[in-house]
This record gives sequence, C-alpha cells and structure tokens, in this order.
Amino acid sequence: MISEVQFNIEIDLIIANAIREDVGDGDHSSLACIPENATGKAKLLVKDEGVLAGVEFAKKVFNYVDSEMVVDVQLEDGSLVKHGDIAFYVSGSSQSILKAERLVLNAMQRMSAIATKTNHFVKLLEGTGTKILDTRKTTPGIRALEKWAVKIGGGENHRFALYDMIMLKDNHIDFAGGITSAIEKTKKYLSDNNLDLKIIVEARDLNEIKEILKTPGVYRILIDNFNYEDTRKAVALIGDTCLTESSGGINEKTVRRYAECGVDYISSGALTHSVYNLDLSLKAV
Repeated sequence: MISEVQFNIEIDLIIANAIREDVGDGDHSSLACIPENATGKAKLLVKDEGVLAGVEFAKKVFNYVDSEMVVDVQLEDGSLVKHGDIAFYVSGSSQSILKAERLVLNAMQRMSAIATKTNHFVKLLEGTGTKILDTRKTTPGIRALEKWAVKIGGGENHRFALYDMIMLKDNHIDFAGGITSAIEKTKKYLSDNNLDLKIIVEARDLNEIKEILKTPGVYRILIDNFNYEDTRKAVALIGDTCLTESSGGINEKTVRRYAECGVDYISSGALTHSVYNLDLSLKAV
C-alpha cells in the first residue's frame, strides 16, 4: 500500500487540480457582487441518510483556498447522519467560501455515498471474519478520495495502483506463458530490481489454484468468478498457505454466502463505481 506521505501528496494534487479546473482565472460571479472584505458563515447541511465522509477533506480544501477560514466541525467522518443534521460550520471570507463550495460538496457527496455503501457491505459480513476490499475501478483523478471513503465506511483498501503491489491476472498469465512462468518471472523481476512487493495471483479454476500452490512466494490467491461450491473447495486446497480473496460480480445478495465459504477477503468494484451521491448542501447562515 502507498505511504501516508504519498497519500497526502495525492490529496494535495486533487485539490490543486480541482480548484484549477473550477476557478480558473477567477470566480467572477462572486467577484462581481461580493465585496473583497465581506465575511460570512455557512453550514454543511445533510439532506439524506447514511455515513458522512469528507469532513477532513473539506477542511483541507478550505485551508488551501484561504488559510484564514475557520471550520467548526459538528460531526466527524464516519458519523451516521440523517436529514437535518449539520456536519460543520465554516466562517471567513465570503468570496473564499463560495470559491471552495463546489469542490467540497462534490467530494463529500461522493465520498459519503461510498462510505455508506461500504458500511452496508461491512454489516452484511459481520461475524464471518471476511473483510471487504475496494478495487482500482475508481473515478480517474480522484482515486485517493474514493479509497479514503472506503476506509471511513469500515472497509479496507486493496492496492492503490499498479506500482504498490503485483497482481497477476488472466491476461498477465496468458501473455507470460502460464501461471508458473508468470510467477517465476515476477519473482526474478522483484529480485533484480530490489523491490519488496506482495504478489497476488488470479485463478480461474481449481486446477490453476493447484498450480499456484506449487510455487512459493504468493501472498494471496484471487479466486475469481467461482461458484460457492468451488470457492469452498479452493479455500480448503489453499489452507494456510496464503490468504484468499473472492471477486467477480459479487453483490449485496451474494456477499454473505461467499464469506461463509471461508475466504479472507472479498473485493468489489461496486463500492466505488456504482453509488448514488448523498444529498448535501452548503447554506449561508
């Protein structure tokens, strides 16, 4: 996984690029009718139910736009919220509040939706010992926000990108000439380049799992698109040799049954690519 320093760099880049995209050479609507020295106060109003996420991000945005703005937090990230709740108040330059408004809302609405959906999956898995993972099926340019939201919702992050973990999927295996060849080439590559990266290998059937188990050094086996019966067989075959992960079209109706097959992790792209934004507003007070 990426370090905290790298993660913070990603967040800073997201903010800088989003403000560049949204503000450009100036917020002319505000500049036209709001005096430069005018001050004001606004509240982040919740108009929905779910898990709140993005409060800490909002604080970073306000600080980036104007370090003199003050944020008075009423509800922390991870709070269960309902219609009418107030997440925070922000006060300071009226122009600065308006400049930051859209980025704060866009991010918090999406992050809260992801946190809410993740939390729903976490509750479905209670008592099984299986943990829910996100994937790289994220919105280009804001992956750090979406994976942050998964953590707030109680889930865990899979690899952040292509550079922080090795994941040998079907195409890698086929292009490399088979599972054993792909794993051996990968281990040599890591050794030659002095890299310490965990290796995950995807299996399409039980025979591929048996082949993976013949080569040591695999951190986790991805049991991809297996039915329940074969997933149980796969878990039994793997035993304590390495960790297990189920994936492939698993949804809220099937996630519990896959967990009951004994896998350590279940990964779901739906946590980040299939959500409906939580309704939030920033209103002057």
